[in-house]
Amino acid sequence: MTAWAFIRYNTSGEISLSRPEVVRLEKKYHVVVVDDQFVSRSFFEIQVEMSKDFGLAASLASAEQAIAFCMDHPVDLVIMDVMMRVGLDGLTCAKTIHRNNPHVKIILTTSTAEAQWIDEAREAGIESFWFKEYSDVPLTQVMYRTMAGEHVFPDSPPNPDFGDAEKADLTERELEVLRGLTRNMTNEEIAEEMWISPHTVKRHVENLLMKTGYRNRIDLAVNAKAMGLVVHEEDRTENRPQKGGQKP
Repeated sequence: MTAWAFIRYNTSGEISLSRPEVVRLEKKYHVVVVDDQFVSRSFFEIQVEMSKDFGLAASLASAEQAIAFCMDHPVDLVIMDVMMRVGLDGLTCAKTIHRNNPHVKIILTTSTAEAQWIDEAREAGIESFWFKEYSDVPLTQVMYRTMAGEHVFPDSPPNPDFGDAEKADLTERELEVLRGLTRNMTNEEIAEEMWISPHTVKRHVENLLMKTGYRNRIDLAVNAKAMGLVVHEEDRTENRPQKGGQKP
């Protein structure tokens, strides 16, 4: 019987053992947790360690570390955040892990209310998706159901309040404009990205202001970004350069 230790990696890629003794995981599912936020990563660790059927194989701070670890160690389940401050985002990493290790099951997670990643995860064959702040289903239940062969996805996307409105009150086009605002993009830049006219973008911004009660586009952007209402595609990895910006 081969025994091996639970390994933690920090953001610089250095290895540190969580405890001096060796942990035997052969009779448990080998789980890797991946999150660049210490608090979230610690939460995942606790959820895994509390279960008698799951063993924590590694706690990693970057997606690239997860890809390498899954290539070199036995892994049954990866629990990973979508957004990373540096390097690959979790969704791109999950696709790579599936390609390299088809037997590894993956639960993608996010603390935001961004719903567009659900469809992308489904299309990529990712097993499950869990909203940290909005899910009514405990993570441990999602873990068990995922290992039992289920695909566990939310029945409906999160619907948080946004000013005087709810997210569901906003159209898909308005949400797309809002993603551009969170990137500090001008109306012209948003128009080019969405293949619409700057005048149409301006109208969408006016509708957003009317629905939410916010004073200007800066209020829209700041509040949407602070609560993670939407996330621009380029912000899945947060170290991407921001656009030029426009005055309110």
